[in-house]
Amino acid sequence: MTWGKRIFDLACAFTLTLLIFPFFGWICLRIWWEGDGPIFYVSERMHAPNKPFGLIKFRTMSVAHDGDQGVTGGSKMQRITPLGAALRKRRFDELPQLWNIFKGDITVVGPRPPLREYVERYPDVYDQVLKSRPGVTGLASLIFHRREAELLENCVDPQETDEVYCRVCIPAKAKLDLMYQRNANLCLDTWILYRTLRQMLARKGPR
Repeated sequence: MTWGKRIFDLACAFTLTLLIFPFFGWICLRIWWEGDGPIFYVSERMHAPNKPFGLIKFRTMSVAHDGDQGVTGGSKMQRITPLGAALRKRRFDELPQLWNIFKGDITVVGPRPPLREYVERYPDVYDQVLKSRPGVTGLASLIFHRREAELLENCVDPQETDEVYCRVCIPAKAKLDLMYQRNANLCLDTWILYRTLRQMLARKGPR
């Protein structure tokens, strides 16, 4: 990561933290008041092929006492709380990742950090993708996020979710992530961040 990109990250994270602090606090209070579990959910993700870290999100699901593995598909929909669904619709559940930016775990713009199981199953893909530091948003998130959600929501069990994610989502996102990698610069980062914020604040949510 260049110094310019790190300064860009810190400036964006600091500015957004100041702007959303009251809203952030309101979400914390709502989750605490309505739920029976923690406010935040920490998911192990991969910073590099052999470097895990804890990605922080607002908790949007009821607690799974028998473990919680894999990406979210139709089989997990019944666990999403009403508040969680509203947060997910506009990706507000990802706001706590500002802390991951401050720590240097992730950047503002880059490929979404993958789960360990997919990095281990597809090392050739992620050896290339994770040459870019993972980010809160990216070209793949901007273009493919809604389509991915639609595909996975239609899956009826964890096996189908995994099959669709591996067969369709991983190749599509990797193609876009590598396209970003070849053309990465601060102007492109600024455009992706701007379009992401527009999607988050749009009346009908991300498209």
